Amino acid sequence: MIEIDISVAQRFLVALLIGALVGVEREKSQVAAGYRTIAGLRTYILLALLGSLSAWLAQFLGSPLLFVVAFAMVSLAAMAGHVTEVRQRPEALGLAREFAAITVFLLGGVTMYGHPEIAVALGIVTSAVLAFKEPLHGLVARIGSDDLYAVLKLLIATFIVLPLLPQHAIDPWGALNPYTLWLLVILISGMSLVGYVAVRRLGEARGTVLTGLAGGLVSSTAVSLSFARQSRTDPTAVAADALAAGILAAWSLMFLRVIVIVAIVNRALLPTLAGPFAAMALAAALMGAVFYVRGLSRRDVSASGEALLVRNPFSLGAAIQFALLFALVLVVVALARQYAPVSGLYLVAALAGLTEMDAITLSLAQGAHDGDGFAVATQAIGIAALTNTVAKCVLVAALGRGPLRLRLAGATLLLVACAALVAWLVV
Repeated sequence: MIEIDISVAQRFLVALLIGALVGVEREKSQVAAGYRTIAGLRTYILLALLGSLSAWLAQFLGSPLLFVVAFAMVSLAAMAGHVTEVRQRPEALGLAREFAAITVFLLGGVTMYGHPEIAVALGIVTSAVLAFKEPLHGLVARIGSDDLYAVLKLLIATFIVLPLLPQHAIDPWGALNPYTLWLLVILISGMSLVGYVAVRRLGEARGTVLTGLAGGLVSSTAVSLSFARQSRTDPTAVAADALAAGILAAWSLMFLRVIVIVAIVNRALLPTLAGPFAAMALAAALMGAVFYVRGLSRRDVSASGEALLVRNPFSLGAAIQFALLFALVLVVVALARQYAPVSGLYLVAALAGLTEMDAITLSLAQGAHDGDGFAVATQAIGIAALTNTVAKCVLVAALGRGPLRLRLAGATLLLVACAALVAWLVV
């Protein structure tokens, strides 16, 4: 009586399904293109089964060379098929189909070598890459040189520069760890890059709210500055409602960004900080929603104004500037902890909040290690958020026109009350 290994049969079935998945996509693409190629549904199923069968035989006979020979034969057959098709249709120069065939063969082998989950995941990715041909080409067309350079710089900073940095403090106060410092720079730059791409992708024509949400990932101050200047060109109440909604959306994202940074750097602060800052984010979002509903007729107001003043999120100069600022804040915070453990930190937080929130949030969260330190750090971050919000309100009042200044003044008063609540909750 022949015993059937159920696990082997399951792996053959998985290989068959992977080949069928890719084959169906290839058949559909051929129908859409209006022509047939030499490889269709049945071919891809057979390729996957051939890969799994050759891998099984290689294990059964103890000869890995068998799988290598089968792989070489499939590769040669795929290239021969490509040459034949190019002779019939000279415009068919792409090698996607041929490499897809080779990939399916290898995925069939992967299933038999004991990794069916990886094979299934890669099979889905392969089908998606083949199916999304036009969207991927369109994405490449929309990517500018600056966007590509920003991504490359971020990758260089992450995988080349970061491993070379020392992982210990280099200053007398134990505040400056180059590895940690650069890792945090990468964190902020990565978040900025995501926001920058979102702004480019959404565009201002989607409305001030969406633009404010996307821009808030990069810089809520930049959003406030840009929208304040736009209010000069259209000082009407309707436009002010739309612009205020966009600014408050960016502010709401700023408060949420603080929570995300703290969660990554020092999760122990979350119990005392997450609730109050989430409340401030909700308050800003609700006020923005009120203004948005009142200004429904001017969703495209940002399209007539200037673009957000957001520079390349990972330019070398910006990265160095942030690193220096963050290092300065770290040293000042370390000195304040040593000579004025409470009042000094509050003063530092207030001053740092006038410019931006990321550096002071990172430094305070990184330096808090006990119960009292958690309370002081949370209060200091709340003070920084207060001064940052007031500073942006003053910026809008100085550069903006019309009813926008009154709307932001009222919103700021409410958020100041929420900031006071932050300090009260942790006392």
